[in-house]
Amino acid sequence: MKRRLVQPVKIVCCLCLSSSALMAQTIPQTPQQAAASPAAVSSTPNSQPAAAAPLSTKIVPGSKVYIEKMDGFENYLTAGFAKKKVQLVPIADKEQADYIISGSSIDKKAGWAKIVFMGNIHSDNAASVTMVDKKSGAIVFAYAVDKKSTLHGQQTTAEACAKHLQAHIEGRE
Repeated sequence: MKRRLVQPVKIVCCLCLSSSALMAQTIPQTPQQAAASPAAVSSTPNSQPAAAAPLSTKIVPGSKVYIEKMDGFENYLTAGFAKKKVQLVPIADKEQADYIISGSSIDKKAGWAKIVFMGNIHSDNAASVTMVDKKSGAIVFAYAVDKKSTLHGQQTTAEACAKHLQAHIEGRE
């Protein structure tokens, strides 16, 4: 029976590669090493791409937000903003908005078997919302909620979304 020899794999992170490329530029090399080196391709320090600045997910209190149509859930979400005192101003004109909220909501009413055998008339609801910064396109907030046996259905899920959005604005989440 022949045995295969497994060669060890060398794992190098991105930072190690970039620092070794910088070191290769400063160490004198023979002409053969310089031609084979990846650093020889980019010999000028300005040819490296600049690091992208991270986009901010900070939501500015008092900003204007447009809530897209979500089969009636947008009304519950607007009411939830008022009830939970969310520090955003819902507006009707998408062009004037600083942020745009989109999402979906599912309302599953109790079936006859659940009502008859369990005596439970409450529905199951789920909702998810995503808030995007209109200027940068960055997603600044996303939340999904799934409520079982709720009496007020979409109102409950909308208020949960509003509560977590306010906590995100205040920096508690």
